[in-house]
Amino acid sequence: MDIEVLKSKVHRAVITEANLHYVGSLTLDEDLMDAANMIEHEKVQVVNVNNGTRIETYLIRGKRGSGVCCLNGPAARSGAEGDIIIILSYARMDFEAAKKFQPWIIFPKEGNRL
Repeated sequence: MDIEVLKSKVHRAVITEANLHYVGSLTLDEDLMDAANMIEHEKVQVVNVNNGTRIETYLIRGKRGSGVCCLNGPAARSGAEGDIIIILSYARMDFEAAKKFQPWIIFPKEGNRL
């Protein structure tokens, strides 16, 4: 039996911008993506701590070291600059393997830095 489990988590990043007129997605600093073992175009769930919204979108690689965390396109309606978000991705795996699996979880500091 396969189940879906948490693979990666960026806990409490801060939205640096929201760009309604850009192709929909979440642009994220490449340093954060690497630390959380996430890749460009990976499906993610974005949970907004400030307003409770939960959306699904995909990642776009942002400039390394920039601290960027930008909601793009329709996703921009679900948050505003300064909002705190949690970014989650999941993986499907065998039930027994999932019992031993440890997700990558990072806790960004001020400015979305590691």
